[in-house]
Amino acid sequence: MNKILCTCGHENPKGTVLCGSCGRPLTEEASNQKLVDMRYEGSARRSQTFNKSIIDKVWNFFSSVKVGVSLIVIILVAAAIGTILPQVFYVPATGEAEIAAYYERVYGTFGKLYYQLGLSDLYGSWWFQTLIGMLGISLIVASLDRVIPLYKSLKKQRTRRHESFMKRQRIFGIGENALGENTFAKSEEKLKSLGYNVKREDGAVLGEKARFSRWGPYINHLGLIIFLFGVMLRALPGFYVDETMWLREGETRAIPETPGYYLKSDEFILETYDKEKADEVFNDAIERVGTIASNYQTDVVLYKKPEDALPGQTDKLEEVKKDSIQVNEPLKFEGFAVYQMDFRLDELRSMQFNLSNKATGESLGDVSVDLVEPEMSYDLGNGNKVELLGYYPDFTGFENGEPQTQSPIPNNPAFLVKMTTPETPKGETSFVAIKQTVEPFGENKYKLEFNNVETRDVSGLTIRKDKTLWVLALGGLIFMIGVAQGSYWNHRRIWIHETKDGHIAVAAHTNKNWLSVKKDLDQVTLVANLPPYIDQHDLEALEEKKDGEKSS
Repeated sequence: MNKILCTCGHENPKGTVLCGSCGRPLTEEASNQKLVDMRYEGSARRSQTFNKSIIDKVWNFFSSVKVGVSLIVIILVAAAIGTILPQVFYVPATGEAEIAAYYERVYGTFGKLYYQLGLSDLYGSWWFQTLIGMLGISLIVASLDRVIPLYKSLKKQRTRRHESFMKRQRIFGIGENALGENTFAKSEEKLKSLGYNVKREDGAVLGEKARFSRWGPYINHLGLIIFLFGVMLRALPGFYVDETMWLREGETRAIPETPGYYLKSDEFILETYDKEKADEVFNDAIERVGTIASNYQTDVVLYKKPEDALPGQTDKLEEVKKDSIQVNEPLKFEGFAVYQMDFRLDELRSMQFNLSNKATGESLGDVSVDLVEPEMSYDLGNGNKVELLGYYPDFTGFENGEPQTQSPIPNNPAFLVKMTTPETPKGETSFVAIKQTVEPFGENKYKLEFNNVETRDVSGLTIRKDKTLWVLALGGLIFMIGVAQGSYWNHRRIWIHETKDGHIAVAAHTNKNWLSVKKDLDQVTLVANLPPYIDQHDLEALEEKKDGEKSS
């Protein structure tokens, strides 16, 4: 690296704007400025110095504030698009084919395109995680590019600065030294009483206060980096689980994302408020909506598959424990929590039919169809048989002569059946639904008549596991510390120098809240009889206003 040698003899890294020792401007642009730019103390930043190698170009790209802001905007827009339609874990379907069909069926062509573009699983998609990673890299690079040179400059700052540095400060004043040597002693004493850290050399005093507030934005960045790291951890297996499952009474199912664990629903219980016993608040609500649930819970049995069990083998499950899952009282095991989130009452479980002769009314036998896992063929004996040619759990009507189903949930079951008897060995075809029978190939001799229905309740459960929560909380806490650090304190510095001709020069700087440093300087001026100062920013604005009035 090329060094820049200041006239004071101090060597500065290439790209330095103000000498790190005396504060002289080292560039023509800095020399022409009326007020010096103190954001980074005029130190050399890598992104402003080197742009030759690939590493330099990548560093400069990610250190740009414009790039960081652009990434934030893109992420916010993507997140907003992800709210247009429900994300995949809110969709009442399982399996990739069923989920794709659901989006197309419910939301049409837009839903199909939404799913194909991966927007249905936005926050777990590789490109969204890439954007999050790029934002994290941008925060790291931008922070290092600025905080390291700033830290070095503030740590090595000299008490005495060159006169050109003093004159280019926003708060500046020069005048007679009324108290002589007592000026510095009284200034030092007063600055210390105001909470300043004071350094004194021959003929110079530097008072500095709340330097730590300068690190507030970088503490913010650190908190955001940790928070984004926690968000990215959620995409890794085992760190974050948020799944749903519908569990029917009497059913045993594998718990999603929990290898080897199964859950059985023994009973679903719904309790409601009694209007006669409820207080006035609930009475009004009951009159409006009819019934209000006071408790709904699922009594479950948790099972675990033995380690020596074969894949798919579920007949040797080991009972882990029995529990009742209620709202805000989940079933917990090995870092997982199963919450009661929803329920459906009286879902159809099975339907009973009777095969009979239409002319004589003679019954040939009963058929019981399990609506979750129906059999394809039912033998009634004596050569009588019923075959299921098609099953439509949520029948919505015919389209181009074909029966349609809206979902795999048996809300309105319908069947295309073939009835075979000794009298009709070739079989007769009939379409059977609740309160509806269609004979597509003409009049049949036999009919499959609806007899009865069996229902059961269904529990809507959510399975959650979050190992990233403490990372997110830590990132949020650090971020808020940075916000407080940068918001409620401000870095103030006051320089008091004796010039070569025996006058006293006063300068002050703060990163914000100029009124605060002015008040402090006023108190020191009153005690040490310092010369009056001016705010050169206000003076500059006044001159610009006068020039504008003259030109107009």
